[in-house]
Amino acid sequence: MKVLNVFTLLDPITGGGGTERTVQMSLFLAKNGIECSILTTNYGLTPERVEALNGINVIALPCLFKRFYVPKFSYKHLKNIIKSVDIVHLMGHWTFLNVLVYMILRSLNKPYVVCPAGTLPIYRRSKFIKLLYNWLIGNKFISNAKGYIAVTKGEIPHFQSYGVDSNNVSIIPNGINPDDFKESDTVGFRKKYGLGLKPFIMFLGRLNHIKGPDLLLDAFYRIKDDLKDYNLLFVGPDGGMLSGLKDIVFKRGMDNRVHFINYLGGMDKSNAYHAADLFVIPSRQEAMSIVVLEAGVTGTPVLITDQCGFNEIADINGGLVVPASVDGIVQGLLLLLKNRIDLKTKGANIRKFICENFLWDIIIKKYLKFYEQILKTK
Repeated sequence: MKVLNVFTLLDPITGGGGTERTVQMSLFLAKNGIECSILTTNYGLTPERVEALNGINVIALPCLFKRFYVPKFSYKHLKNIIKSVDIVHLMGHWTFLNVLVYMILRSLNKPYVVCPAGTLPIYRRSKFIKLLYNWLIGNKFISNAKGYIAVTKGEIPHFQSYGVDSNNVSIIPNGINPDDFKESDTVGFRKKYGLGLKPFIMFLGRLNHIKGPDLLLDAFYRIKDDLKDYNLLFVGPDGGMLSGLKDIVFKRGMDNRVHFINYLGGMDKSNAYHAADLFVIPSRQEAMSIVVLEAGVTGTPVLITDQCGFNEIADINGGLVVPASVDGIVQGLLLLLKNRIDLKTKGANIRKFICENFLWDIIIKKYLKFYEQILKTK
């Protein structure tokens, strides 16, 4: 079987969870004997990233226009690439590259599947452009797919809003590779980033509205005296909110309690998870947060909102699920941090749950079965 994965970015800083999903899925497909290629742009793509994708054919088109990641391409070359594979897997939704590949797929009558991973709803930014995009081609792009992948059950209504029958949607969750999170030099990490010895609550992700870092900051400020033994750490690249968050920290006199670190990857990222006492995802909208898996596989308990698509966390006592509001996060922080021994228990619970259900060795078998079913009915 030959699989072509399509995602606009392989840069982990810009691409986030979509990039991580594409990379890991491709590596584990290759590990299972599948001939796998990735079609992407060269925006932010480093030689180190390509080298790490050993065994994967990375086809990186030059990026001409950063705003919409419009690539330079040869129609004939792309057509030959798509013609040579058995199935195409399109990640995300709002990209020029997906549209381009879709048009070629239709001309070849080649089967393709889509995995928007929570991107189908129109949320805040560029609303008019997205409505126009869907009217011109986005709706067709979804409706003509041979298969649909939701990363959580909560994503099924997104497909239904595009006219897709829920019975045609397969749920295949995100996965995690535990080998990437074995590093646990917590002392060295604290020293490197000047975090001192105080236990800390951590946020990791892009600092933008949809991820909700402002909700967490407001919640922490409201109960800072109740949590006087804890500091707050924000890790991640700026998505438009960094300066505003720093201004709030300064004006409220929390400089010595709230810390900011830019994007972390590799060993530093693993060390951050191991060093944190509690991991918080205050998202206003999310399909299935990959960082929940990353925190969980290191045994770090989590506090997430009910918009993260991972309510099982509460069921297995691996953390708490709260409303996506300052009040909800306040209550969650107070409940979780009142007993550090119980935090350890929750950490062990979530690690066991993740390792039994979400390792890529398990998830990739679901993809292989899914692809085989699609190819049988093409």
